[in-house]
Amino acid sequence: MSDESATTPEPASSPSAPAPPDPARSGRAVAVALAAALSLGLDLWTKQWAWNNLHLPNKRITVIEKFFYFDFSFNTGAAFGFLEGTGYARPLFIVITVLTVLYMLNMVRTLPTRRLYGFIAIGLIIGGALGNLHDRFIRTLMRGGEEVYGVVDFILVYYLPGKRWPTFNIADVALVVGVALLFPFLLLHAQDPEEDGEQAAPAKS
Repeated sequence: MSDESATTPEPASSPSAPAPPDPARSGRAVAVALAAALSLGLDLWTKQWAWNNLHLPNKRITVIEKFFYFDFSFNTGAAFGFLEGTGYARPLFIVITVLTVLYMLNMVRTLPTRRLYGFIAIGLIIGGALGNLHDRFIRTLMRGGEEVYGVVDFILVYYLPGKRWPTFNIADVALVVGVALLFPFLLLHAQDPEEDGEQAAPAKS
């Protein structure tokens, strides 16, 4: 009886540790909704307060002398007074706002879900956009015998003696903070790392 050479089985290659699963997209959608609702609710509440309490001649509340005030302003343009007084500002920014909100909602559906701050940024942008959109449909004042639509602004800051920043509101703050958070998120994390790894891996025969 001949001896058969024993074959030593090759050790199985240990599989790489699986990447942790992405948080549920529905959870990120909830984060977007909460950020949008909180920023929108705070914006509408503070605007109503400003309308009721600051919408009077020479009515200004000093928060920090020579630096920070609550002062009523009715802006018919965009954030920080951009394009104020132009006849086409309202329809233009209504269209831009609707398109922005739709684009943000699409990002909720498509972006990687591993990092929460990008979705909070999206919620802030949506909330800020809807806050100013609300005013463009609801708030009116008489100017020169004509009813005009606009946005309530009331936060006034002097960044240097005698140099004031255009009056703004909570919606503007939410928009600026949201964009400031979303930009690095898109720059650094818009591509799913697992997708990058799959694209870089050589094809196996």
